[in-house]
Amino acid sequence: MNETGKSGDHDKARGKIPRCPICGNPRDLDYRPFCSKRCADVDLGRWLKGDYAIPVLADDDEDGEQAGADSASGDFRENEDESRS
Repeated sequence: MNETGKSGDHDKARGKIPRCPICGNPRDLDYRPFCSKRCADVDLGRWLKGDYAIPVLADDDEDGEQAGADSASGDFRENEDESRS
């Protein structure tokens, strides 16, 4: 926060140059917020590998139900197997 208690772009006002989040070099407007294509590609690679994934509990599925609980799709598969015999 600045002197008035409001947050803002105070880094530029104080003369600080925004830095690349990968290597710390000054940013390049062509590759913002990075300094080069290399750093942009490093960041993309991290996203694709899942390094920036949001952690989730393995117990819950998308509906918030416990994994392994009976659901309509599970019942359908059982009925499908019976119809083949």
